[in-house]
Amino acid sequence: MITHDLFYFAYGSNMSVPRIQARIPLAKFVTIAQLPGHRLTFSKPGMDVSGKCDALYTGNDSDMVYGVVYRISSADKMVLDGYEGLGRHYLTKPATVMIDLGQKCEVFLYVATEVQNNLKPYFWYKKHVLHGAETAGLPRQYLEYIDSVPSIADPDPERHAREMGIY
Repeated sequence: MITHDLFYFAYGSNMSVPRIQARIPLAKFVTIAQLPGHRLTFSKPGMDVSGKCDALYTGNDSDMVYGVVYRISSADKMVLDGYEGLGRHYLTKPATVMIDLGQKCEVFLYVATEVQNNLKPYFWYKKHVLHGAETAGLPRQYLEYIDSVPSIADPDPERHAREMGIY
């Protein structure tokens, strides 16, 4: 099988290197990036009924989603599509993100097929997002925003332990 490399913009739990490498061991961190005209929300309903991240398109240039660009193979994208529920929970879309010194990078990202207001992420999910944002060195104000998002306990303690076990 012939594969080629793709640039994936992760803005949610996959910003966490341990999280993405548990799913895609060969994912390579490239850089941090910004996606203008979008706002980070936790409004995508998960299969577990908690809130998951979405890069909600606003069209407002002052709105910005920060994230991490990874290089992955096209074969690994198929694996990641399964984790993300491509076609059911998320769709992919191409985008241009801003990287160092105003340079641009062509990427793909996952966007929610459905959003609901007032969803809350589980503690472990928010931990993945915040850990990824912190270790990538995203701006302090952005970290504070993520940290301010209310989160709830997962009613499944085994899932909580499994998700936290990667750290």
